[in-house]
Amino acid sequence: MDARKHDGVEAFTGYFPSLPASRPRITRPIRFMPAVAAILGSAFSDSLPGELDLKPEPIETEWGEQTLHRVPDADRPAYVLFRHEVPHRLLPNQINYRTQAAALRAVDCGALLVTSSVGVLDADVPLFRSLLVDDLLMLDNRLPDGTACSMFTEPSDRHGHLVLNDGLFATALTAQVRDLAGKMRASVADDVTFAYVQGPRSKTAAENRVWPRLGAQVNSMTLGPEVVLANELEIPCAGLVVGHKYSIPDRDPPEREALSTTLDRAREEQERIVTAFLREGEPVDFPNTIYRFGDE
Repeated sequence: MDARKHDGVEAFTGYFPSLPASRPRITRPIRFMPAVAAILGSAFSDSLPGELDLKPEPIETEWGEQTLHRVPDADRPAYVLFRHEVPHRLLPNQINYRTQAAALRAVDCGALLVTSSVGVLDADVPLFRSLLVDDLLMLDNRLPDGTACSMFTEPSDRHGHLVLNDGLFATALTAQVRDLAGKMRASVADDVTFAYVQGPRSKTAAENRVWPRLGAQVNSMTLGPEVVLANELEIPCAGLVVGHKYSIPDRDPPEREALSTTLDRAREEQERIVTAFLREGEPVDFPNTIYRFGDE
């Protein structure tokens, strides 16, 4: 194993010989303290959060290589993951969600803030205001390639059932994000139920009528798989979204120029909270359970 420094903290990295030689192997840093991380999306398609001076760091996993962007000079290891890459290159169906989740596990992520710019399905939910996600509607637990949304694709000693004792969005971490938002004077407007609706096409008017009847208040083409896979790897999650348009049948969709403007406004709202989280966020205990037969 090799020793290296991360923000003044020595860590050891190396390969695990137990992984099959025929597959790429995870490079897993062993750290003195867990990391925090945030996943950013389309609102940050052309620019990095300016205050953070991010440094790219490739992470090799058994699913492939994923670049995380490290926050230098933070009190604990902190990372940003750009789901569509920077500049924006990947459609939602082209994202390798397992690679991203494995990279976050490899840096010992103990608190993950997953963000998204969302369409709003509830006329009472305001646009351009921070919203915390309290539950997920994901009617078909599949990734865009049609496979099950799971890290446990092959039998192993570590596979198991994700049992939601608390929920996919950890109550303690969500409360922490709410407090940080208040300190930044970027108060959270509402808690919302999020619907994961696979892209890359937009929804039909009929689909936009159905989702609210099922309880969904906002939706996007990402976030759902990221939260499910992170929980399988025992990474506590919080969801922070900002509505940038109404996805309501009797409202006209925004023009292309207007959509770009709304994404800019959504980014400004999210950036202050994300920056505070990466600077001051703390890991929390994983609130759910991976039930493995034979662990009784």
